[in-house]
Amino acid sequence: MRDSDTAVWRPVLLAGLLLAAYVGWTMWPENAARVAPAVFDAPFWTEADSTLTSDELSNIEIYSRASPATVHITSTVLHRDWFLQVYPSESTGSGFLIDSEGRILTNFHVIRGSAELEVTPLSDEDRGNSYKATVLATDPTNDLALIQIRPESPMPFLSLGDSDSVQVGQKVLAIGNPFGLEGTLTTGVISSTGRSIQDRNGVLKDLIQTDAAINPGNSGGPLLDSSGNVIGVNTAIYGPSGNIGIGFAMPISRAKALLRFVKGGAQPPQDPGFDGFFLTRRWSRALRLPSTGYLVTRVDSGSAAAAAGLRGASRDVVVGNYRVPWGGDFILAVDGVEITEKGKIWEALGLKLAGDTATLLILRDGQELELPLKLRATSGGVRL
Repeated sequence: MRDSDTAVWRPVLLAGLLLAAYVGWTMWPENAARVAPAVFDAPFWTEADSTLTSDELSNIEIYSRASPATVHITSTVLHRDWFLQVYPSESTGSGFLIDSEGRILTNFHVIRGSAELEVTPLSDEDRGNSYKATVLATDPTNDLALIQIRPESPMPFLSLGDSDSVQVGQKVLAIGNPFGLEGTLTTGVISSTGRSIQDRNGVLKDLIQTDAAINPGNSGGPLLDSSGNVIGVNTAIYGPSGNIGIGFAMPISRAKALLRFVKGGAQPPQDPGFDGFFLTRRWSRALRLPSTGYLVTRVDSGSAAAAAGLRGASRDVVVGNYRVPWGGDFILAVDGVEITEKGKIWEALGLKLAGDTATLLILRDGQELELPLKLRATSGGVRL
């Protein structure tokens, strides 16, 4: 063999010898144990217990029933630019079905000014399908609207609960489409009741406050109790952009007046046109008033309250460290129902329809009087 051939084969033979030596060493009995993988009868880690709590199971069960009846609403509004050219813009919100025929409750501000409404159900059977919706009725005073789609088959829907008996601390669940994230569930508790907040069109009264996360896109979605019944329509948040733990829902009792209008033709009423605050027994004693009640501080000119003769505050008085508007009527009862809790007066008036008369029992200058408050029809925005 030539020297050149030896040079070629020498590295190959050396590599073969090294490989044979390694295999022999690893297969030798006393060395085999060093490289063989260990075998255990049981894992050396701890398996977690995946059992769900009763509260978690309740959340899952309610979501599985309620989410298919929740919808995503896309509202197309037409605008004109500086050159009078028409261009469309879209906004989104939520809503929920209240019957199998496609009637949907939502907020008025979700559909306000819309030229076209598109509804996308969240149920597995209809996911991806979109329906054109028509407006059946609106109640701008309470920021509520009823719209309808025309499904080919019956649809899942939610039952309306009792918002008049809700209590601070009870569990609630909110479902909606915050920031377009469809079918989002958040949970919390009722933080307060009888809240009033200012929106762009006026004051929304007697709202339910909750710490369940509500964000833009949640508007119009359902606020559910622990039985899965709707007790409110998620309406507003505190803050300019997102959730900080303070959200508001319109009580479902206020929506029932709108639904009665659709059913029987009677319109929901305008805001009666007065404002004030509830006085507890401690405040009533400090102001030398006989019981709890609602102290009227402002009456709007030309309103139903002004026509009834209701009076607002004429001056301020100082009680302790507080300045209190004083001189207005003190409402003791509505239609015989005593005002013993915050929000009670708006619960009583919220069950009225346009044309109904509510009898206010008031205290004025130490004398009890009865004032008939005739509620007026809302101006515009309500149609069938």
